[in-house]
Amino acid sequence: MKEKVILAYSGGLDTTAIIPWLKENYDYDVVCVCANVGQGNELDGLEERAKLSGASKLYIEDLVDEFVDDYVIPTVQANAVYENKYLLGTSFARPVIAKRLVEIARKENAVAICHGATGKGNDQVRFELTIKALAPDLKIIAPWRCNDTWKMQSREDEIAYCKEHGIDLPFSADNSYSRDRNLWHISHEGLELESPANEPNYDHLLVLGVTPEKAPDEGEYVTLTFEKGIPTSVNGVSMKPSDIIRKLNELGGKHGIGIIDIVENRVVGMKSRGVYETPGGTILMEAHMQLEELILDRDTLDYKKLVAVKFADLVYEGKWFTPLREALQAFIESTQKNVTGEVKFKLYKGNIIKAGTTSPYSLYSESLASFTTGELYDHHDAEGFINLFGLSMKVRAMLEAERK
Repeated sequence: MKEKVILAYSGGLDTTAIIPWLKENYDYDVVCVCANVGQGNELDGLEERAKLSGASKLYIEDLVDEFVDDYVIPTVQANAVYENKYLLGTSFARPVIAKRLVEIARKENAVAICHGATGKGNDQVRFELTIKALAPDLKIIAPWRCNDTWKMQSREDEIAYCKEHGIDLPFSADNSYSRDRNLWHISHEGLELESPANEPNYDHLLVLGVTPEKAPDEGEYVTLTFEKGIPTSVNGVSMKPSDIIRKLNELGGKHGIGIIDIVENRVVGMKSRGVYETPGGTILMEAHMQLEELILDRDTLDYKKLVAVKFADLVYEGKWFTPLREALQAFIESTQKNVTGEVKFKLYKGNIIKAGTTSPYSLYSESLASFTTGELYDHHDAEGFINLFGLSMKVRAMLEAERK
């Protein structure tokens, strides 16, 4: 029997061309694995396509709930955002996919895992770090880095290669955007986006929603509830987290929420420009932060902001299966025990506008915060506090004055 290789398979042109390439250059039995993380109709017709391309077997794995519960929700609880904008949609999907690749490699007694990520991107790092962490004995094959055997440099080359190997599928050679989609977001790169000097062609580009200019002229109120930092309902209807994201995607897309244009710093050292649509995720992240600001004490909230930056970096760099990520998540989970309550807001032309937040664990005291003098706060106490709080500044100014 031939040795087996597990191929991370999307059904696109790249991974279709990889099937005959693996058979030709390694003489492997190719087992394809397609992970469903919420990319919708992109999964249609994959089994027939994989078999026509020469694969011996195709697994289509439904990972949506695992993706949301074990990767998305912890990242939302962390309020982790990469470089102040990117909500990590592709980043945290790769570890759950790679984990399943390893599990099926064990099931099939495969000797290698192959992915179609390019040598310029982040995804090669994310896939391979996960594989190394979970299965250090498995060989990793990255065709785009195999300069001696992978000779294809364009879509036209790949189409011609497939036809040479008896694979005549309806792929086009058009230069469309490079996209990655899952339940959380869709990313767009390429075409006019390759130059930061160009404005995105949003009419041609957007998939999940509309621009704020094309959103309804009437705002829409939405109410979200959380229990221990986990979303539990939308507008009074209880749902599991994945269904909440689906509903928020619908609402956010309608109102032009969550469109960002960013030049980000890739792991491999270069800058790249992309447009991300994350309508539901943007709403969910904002609602969670609104609830936390009502509940968490000042020191915890401040320190959690530091943790959020590091957590985002780890996720972006593909370091999900590391002791540090686990330790940071343990801290984050401890902060969520009281993050329970209701957040109401209005969606209006790209904006998420606060409309009221309540929690049984709120630390906000209306009587204390009121301008009306109450028993808990004596205005005169502030004088001594300010004298001590500003003592170092006063001493420095006095000594500077003496030295002049």
